[in-house]
Amino acid sequence: MRWPRSIRRNCWRACRVKSEPLVVAAVLTDATHSIASALGLDSRSARLEARVLAAHVLNVAPSWLIAHDTDALDAASLLGFRALLDRRLVGEPIAYLTGRREFYGYIFRVTPDVLIPRPETELLVERALAHIPPNTDFDILDLGCGSGCVAISLALQRPLARITALDHNAAALEVARDNAEHLNANVEFLSSDWYSALGDRQFDMIVSNPPYVANDDVHLSEGDVRFEPTSALVSGKDGLDALRHVIQGAHSYLRAPGYLLLEHGHDQAEQVARLFTIAGMASIQIWTDLAGIPRISACKLSE
Repeated sequence: MRWPRSIRRNCWRACRVKSEPLVVAAVLTDATHSIASALGLDSRSARLEARVLAAHVLNVAPSWLIAHDTDALDAASLLGFRALLDRRLVGEPIAYLTGRREFYGYIFRVTPDVLIPRPETELLVERALAHIPPNTDFDILDLGCGSGCVAISLALQRPLARITALDHNAAALEVARDNAEHLNANVEFLSSDWYSALGDRQFDMIVSNPPYVANDDVHLSEGDVRFEPTSALVSGKDGLDALRHVIQGAHSYLRAPGYLLLEHGHDQAEQVARLFTIAGMASIQIWTDLAGIPRISACKLSE
């Protein structure tokens, strides 16, 4: 995609004719229009994205851009901003462009090897915390940890808990370990295909945000998910393969009265509840996200 004419013209002038520098306000205005046009965003969302990219390139807080909107940008900053904006205009997620995403009040490093942490997954953390006593050494297992956002958030909120996080993807585990070190969270990370590396270990709680998208779901060709790892999204013809595996295996790894909490798709709550019942679980609960969509389901191992 070609750079907008106004920015190409002004960038050339800023680089070649130093008497007419390109300032922050002009760059953000042109970028806002380009983002809104290319991605179909409203002007407010597009301007927010432009500010996030500019702040990242300049290594400043977004508020700095407002206070310094008449400051001239040097050629290196303009080129760096242009490179990120070009990638954003073809849909690459902001989180991958900046390499970071906020989740549950913490900043996590993200790469294309992991899913981008999403607000609805914060509900999984919130509901798990409601079942974890704050002053006990609870044993918690996070299956398919990705960036580590769930396990690390739980560890930071419940420092006495013993938390084990698993993933089969070595690159994802590297990201998760880096996040734990950066945030000073005590989490044990293991390479494992779901339960395979656990032996006879048992836990008081299992949490998971597994893949739950059907193979042919039309949303896989839209938005951010086009750039996210397919293995962390897709789970069989009906999207339930991973959920079935997690639920069926939980009985062997929970100590009564242990809890199992799962994130799932917008239309899967009823099917997940049925899988809980088949597995002999009790006390089934379902919680909706901020959009009113059933998003988190939980059950308890009968004593």
